[in-house]
Amino acid sequence: MEQSDSERVPPTLGIGLIGYAFMGAAHSQGWRTVGRVFDLPLRPVLAAVAGRDPGAVRAAAGRHGWAAAETDWRALIARDDVQLVDVCTPGDSHAEIAVAALEAGKHVLCEKPLANSVAEAEEMAAAADRAAERGQIAMVGFNYRRVPALAHARRLVAEGRLGALRHVRVTYLQDWLVDPDFPLTWRLERERAGSGALGDLGAHIVDLAQYLAGEPLVGVSAQLETFVRKRPLLAGASAGLRASGGPGHGAVTVDDAAVFTGRLASGALATFEASRMAPGRKNALRLEIDGERGSLAFDLERLNELSFHDHTEPAVTAGFRRILVTEPGHPYLEGWWPPGHTLGYEHTFAHQARDLVHAVATGTAPAPSFADGLQVQRVLAAVEESARNDAVYTPVLPRPASPAFPASPASPASPASRVSR
Repeated sequence: MEQSDSERVPPTLGIGLIGYAFMGAAHSQGWRTVGRVFDLPLRPVLAAVAGRDPGAVRAAAGRHGWAAAETDWRALIARDDVQLVDVCTPGDSHAEIAVAALEAGKHVLCEKPLANSVAEAEEMAAAADRAAERGQIAMVGFNYRRVPALAHARRLVAEGRLGALRHVRVTYLQDWLVDPDFPLTWRLERERAGSGALGDLGAHIVDLAQYLAGEPLVGVSAQLETFVRKRPLLAGASAGLRASGGPGHGAVTVDDAAVFTGRLASGALATFEASRMAPGRKNALRLEIDGERGSLAFDLERLNELSFHDHTEPAVTAGFRRILVTEPGHPYLEGWWPPGHTLGYEHTFAHQARDLVHAVATGTAPAPSFADGLQVQRVLAAVEESARNDAVYTPVLPRPASPAFPASPASPASPASRVSR
């Protein structure tokens, strides 16, 4: 008897994960969950996870549902049952692993930021372009794009509900480094992490600003600061954002906080603040977008809600309205619970996996692509250059071609050139 469409089992997509700590666990959750929630053209199979510590990686495989464990990432890439490589390692290894996986014919998902430098990001984007000609997909893991409320915000901006944009304000604040005795983990070493709060948190908010606006940043003026310049050396392994210190101290070689302004291609202004030294702020990502016709506001600590003000309404009744983003017509909600039953942080990784599986199955360009990741890296580099030069306005290098950013109005050479018109 012939099977109906609803009975057919889709072909499998073997996933190989490299790195099993905080982000590896989050990605594992996404891959485990996505096929149980959404109808997919391919069925993700958790084929293998790789890590250097044999005991720890075997334990992670058992805990998170991976069928096999490897202690060499090259062995994982070489496996015949792995068609997609998910890179969740520190930034200093992203380029080597991602390029090797693409050259081996695998699809790739790489955690943000794409790389530790513009040069590495350019190498990765070029490798992704070559791989795309062979039908391979390469995507960057900016998971906050997959918060339904933020995806809905992007839809409202694209529909013109805000009109021409005027201002974008984004802050991302955490407090896990406030204690000066917190030890020197890899996230505090430039050789491993590339930068501090700037790359860890700033990459997210730069990507969100550009994604929501639908246009790139073309210049920035920035300041960076390291408040605690020496910390206890790490005793043992770190776990997520938790670690224990031992005897001796080492130098912190990344920033604790970043503050910068920017200009979008259309001329809209943007302000950014990223800090891991904000007492009481655990994971406080907040943003507001103001346009000629209205405004949007979002707070990650209330991630199922979006605030929207329609400035075309009569003043006597106008005001910010609370949109509870849990309706089936909202982005990603068709697979989840009845209206009013809220989602959480972990669901963004299932949504990320959903979008990537569809991109692989259809051969369509993913978003955000490695070119988008390169654009973020160029903004971060401009922020660092500006900070080194006493916050002087610094243009962002020309962005790579990307479907994420349609043709935009010509950007000004500098703020002064706009004033003089």
